[in-house]
Amino acid sequence: MKILYMGTAAAEGWPGLFCSCPICSHARKEGGKNLRTRTQALLDDEILLDFPPDSYCHALKYGLDFGKLHTLLVTHSHMDHWFPTDIIHRHEHFGHGAEGVLDIYGNEAVEKAFYEHILIDRFKPHPIDDVVHFHRTHGGDRIHAGEWEIIAVPADHDKREEPLVYICKKGGKTVFYGHDTGANLSPEAWDLLAAEHFDLISLDATMGLKTIGGYHMGLPDIEPFIQKLTDLGCVDSHTVKVINHFSHNGEMTHDQLTAWGAERGILAAYDGMTVEF
Repeated sequence: MKILYMGTAAAEGWPGLFCSCPICSHARKEGGKNLRTRTQALLDDEILLDFPPDSYCHALKYGLDFGKLHTLLVTHSHMDHWFPTDIIHRHEHFGHGAEGVLDIYGNEAVEKAFYEHILIDRFKPHPIDDVVHFHRTHGGDRIHAGEWEIIAVPADHDKREEPLVYICKKGGKTVFYGHDTGANLSPEAWDLLAAEHFDLISLDATMGLKTIGGYHMGLPDIEPFIQKLTDLGCVDSHTVKVINHFSHNGEMTHDQLTAWGAERGILAAYDGMTVEF
């Protein structure tokens, strides 16, 4: 199995669109892996995780035909994870030859945003019911998509909606994709995680060296979180461990994040990173 990290930044991107802080200034100067688009990943060329405003650029950069994808998992409605207007382009009027149906899974707020962006006067002549199906999803739901079993896990994030993270399983391999979330998961969430053994975990490290006690994680949260997963038997020395979803407000360069991870056997994701496991 493999995962492609197409984007690895938080909402404002990295460098931030309107920011001249030292971290953003360094990123503009150095370029390369210091340049990060909004977070999105592709699991085994089949499962698309989130749909940010940068999705079109990601498809171009990585040579992807999104018309061949049939499953999109959306974590929550924040704009850096869910930019639904572009979904209209799966209609035959805008793009030709998309294969079958795209099944989108997300919470009630994601669903509301989807219909608010698609059911506008301009798009009414182009209904997408035949090519896109939305499935309202709750924590604990189990989704079957081809060979995949997917479990929606309640996240520790925006309390105004039901944010989700996902367990994805296929062919004896299991992934935990944990963006966006803080470390204070509910008992229900921990029960869902405790039932699995993970071949790869991808953890939120938005805050860098800082910690805010929920909503997002920073590096001080990562090791205790991994230790709890270890104690539960969910991870071991063979589990690939990745940190992802970085904000410039974490005040760490890519090299610093990489060095922190290297000391602990943890990979710091960057745009374009592929991990095979």
